[in-house]
Amino acid sequence: MHAAVRTLLLATTLLWGLGASAHAAEFNDAQRKEMESIIKDYLLANPDILREMGQLLEQQERLAEDQQRKGALVANADKIFRDGTDFVAGNPDGKVTMVEFFDYNCGWCKKGFSEVMALIESDKDLRFVLKEFPIFGGDSDYAAQAAIAAGKQGKYWDLHVAMFSHEGKITKETVDELATAQGLDMAQLKKDMESPETAAMLERNRTLAQSLAINGTPAFIIDDKLVPGYLPKAELVSAINDVRAKGGCSLC
Repeated sequence: MHAAVRTLLLATTLLWGLGASAHAAEFNDAQRKEMESIIKDYLLANPDILREMGQLLEQQERLAEDQQRKGALVANADKIFRDGTDFVAGNPDGKVTMVEFFDYNCGWCKKGFSEVMALIESDKDLRFVLKEFPIFGGDSDYAAQAAIAAGKQGKYWDLHVAMFSHEGKITKETVDELATAQGLDMAQLKKDMESPETAAMLERNRTLAQSLAINGTPAFIIDDKLVPGYLPKAELVSAINDVRAKGGCSLC
C-alpha cells in the first residue's frame, strides 16, 4: 500500500474516531472541515481506492469466516459426522464421509441431486450423511419434518429421493402426495412430524450450521473441508480423493 493510501486511511480513521477519541477536543471545526475536504477530494480524484478497500475488506471477511469454520469443524466433528439421528446413505462403513446440508426447495440442491446419486453409486467406499436444513420457509420446514418422520417408518430415503425427483416446488400438498405414494402411514407421519424429537433434530442442524457459518444450501463437508454451494460430481470426487491421498479422514 503506497504512502498516499496509508495517509488517507490514517486521516479517515482519525476523522471517524473523533467522537470517541480522548483527543477529539484537539480538533476544532475548521480542522475537521479541512480533513473532510482533503479526504473527499482524494477519493474523488482516486475512486479506485474505494474498490481496493472493498476488495481488501472482502478478503479479510473471507479469511475470518474460513478460520471460524476450521475451528468449528474440529470442535463439532462428532455432531457433523457421527450424530446418530442423521440418515446415512452410501456405505455406512465407508472410510470417507461426505455431509450435505440441504433444502428440498433449493434449486441448486435439486441440480446437484443427480450428481450426488451418481457419486454414491460409483464410490462404494463413501459414507454420505444427510443434514436437513430447511431455509426457505413453511413448505421446506414441512418437507424436512416429513422426511425425518418417514425415517421412523424406515422410509426416509424413499421420501427423500421422491421429493428431490419431483419437478417443481415442494409444497405441503406435494409432500403428502409423495408420502402417500411411498406407502407411509399418514396419521403416524403427521404425529411424528410434530414430535419434540423432530423439532430437536432440526434445531441441532440449525445451530450447527450457524456455528459453521453456513448461510445457504447446499453446503458440503468432506472431512476437514467445507464447501458452500453446488459442486458437480467431478469436484466432489476430487475433494474425496484428496482425503484419501493424504491418508484418510482427519475428522470424519
